[in-house]
Amino acid sequence: MGQCGITSSKTVLVFLNLIFWGAAGILCYVGAYVFITYDDYDHFFEDVYTLFPAVVIIAVGALLFIIGLIGCCATIRESRCGLATFVFILLLVFVTEVVVVVLGYVYRAKVENEVDRSIQKVYKTYNGTNSDGASRAIDYVQRQLHCCGIYNYSDWENTDWFKETKNQSVPLSCCRETAKNCNGSLANPSDLYAEGCKALVVKTLQEILMHVIWAALAFAAIQLLGMLCACIVLCRRSRDPAYELLITGGTYA
Repeated sequence: MGQCGITSSKTVLVFLNLIFWGAAGILCYVGAYVFITYDDYDHFFEDVYTLFPAVVIIAVGALLFIIGLIGCCATIRESRCGLATFVFILLLVFVTEVVVVVLGYVYRAKVENEVDRSIQKVYKTYNGTNSDGASRAIDYVQRQLHCCGIYNYSDWENTDWFKETKNQSVPLSCCRETAKNCNGSLANPSDLYAEGCKALVVKTLQEILMHVIWAALAFAAIQLLGMLCACIVLCRRSRDPAYELLITGGTYA
């Protein structure tokens, strides 16, 4: 009975180590996704510390690969020291992921204030040239999120670009994809996206941070199971004679 329990725990532990390798790749992908997406919206969010959860989750992903390697070797070789190291590192990573979740929620709550503070400035500096980073960011966001202006397309009337061009039109990035021959004219509002960009930018950035939070929570749960199985194997190794016989290949007298 003892051997069956030990074997089952070891099998689950080896399987979890394989999951850790897959998790490492997924966490690194999530972190990289946050970095790439943030690059598209960085003009709307000035607090670079928002990327801290993504940095941590990439580091955790890299560490999980090493953890999986240590766990597999320790389990196969029946190493008490290796299993103890495995549990300790898992505990550290678990605490780190809890920190990531907390930071994710903290920065998620700050998104709206950050966007509100920066989006007005970004729209005021728009000049319509592709060489300008702020202009490229606005055109990208308006095309990608199907929005126009901060709250609606009429916000463009208060920008320096609108006053300087004097053509009573908004950027072409405000044109609906279905609108034919759209030139951004305010005389044809049905050709323009009606929704403003602020709410959509906030929603997008919050969703990005939620990806980080859910990834951290999911793999924290897997790590708890891994620690539990490793602890079971360690305890059985210390207490159960059947485990020692299983290792040495001995038999009961």
